[in-house]
Amino acid sequence: MSTTTSTRTSTSALSAARTTATATRVLRQLRHDPRTIAMMILIPCVMLVLLRYVFDGSPRTFDGTGASLLGIFPLITMFLVTSIATLRERTSGTLERLLAMPLGKGDLIAGYALAFGAVAIVQSVLATGLAVWFLGLDVTGSPWLLLLVALLDALLGTALGLFVSAFAASEFQAVQFMPAVIFPQLLLCGLFTPRSNMHPVLEAISDVLPMSYAVDGMNEVLKHTDMTATFVRDTLIVAGCALLVLGLGAATLRRRTE
Repeated sequence: MSTTTSTRTSTSALSAARTTATATRVLRQLRHDPRTIAMMILIPCVMLVLLRYVFDGSPRTFDGTGASLLGIFPLITMFLVTSIATLRERTSGTLERLLAMPLGKGDLIAGYALAFGAVAIVQSVLATGLAVWFLGLDVTGSPWLLLLVALLDALLGTALGLFVSAFAASEFQAVQFMPAVIFPQLLLCGLFTPRSNMHPVLEAISDVLPMSYAVDGMNEVLKHTDMTATFVRDTLIVAGCALLVLGLGAATLRRRTE
């Protein structure tokens, strides 16, 4: 009885060694999946290039929407890849075998977040560099602040993907969560019209959606030379939402799909 209790106690707390081992395993698997790597790293860049030349005759329009989409594209791609990859681990039985070892759910979720977060850094650096230095995205503030928001958005997409994977029974169902989780945020985040112009009910809903603050943070960099208090608030909210969703993901993680 005491052995069981001590084992539960040891696995309930986060362990840097177990988390790092999990992240290393996930990255090793990703290395052998070039299509997934291409989707995570290249698709946001390709979308930004397409957007730039869609507005080829109106560069100012690209400046107005490119910064926002610089954060939205990584969020969407990381959501899709993470939800499908985690579900694949569960349906294949890998997750059940891992959780039978001295490995807590928190270690597993943190390991996944660390691995996909490393990919998100590469993705965000490439997308931001491409938009600012090659596609001519004109921002008033520092490109490094754009990179920060893009990275936080990618981590938020990772957290959301880990969370919804617990409620999907197949990869098809994981993709089906995108209209429910991502599309409402996309419509209400202020990308298409200022949130203050929306119906009061929709504006109130948008106030609790993390993507709204991601877009607001990008717009702050677009308009102001220095880091503003609003920018700090927006980035803290996005980061806090990512941490909250990761915690929920650890709480709802299941060993297998019934």
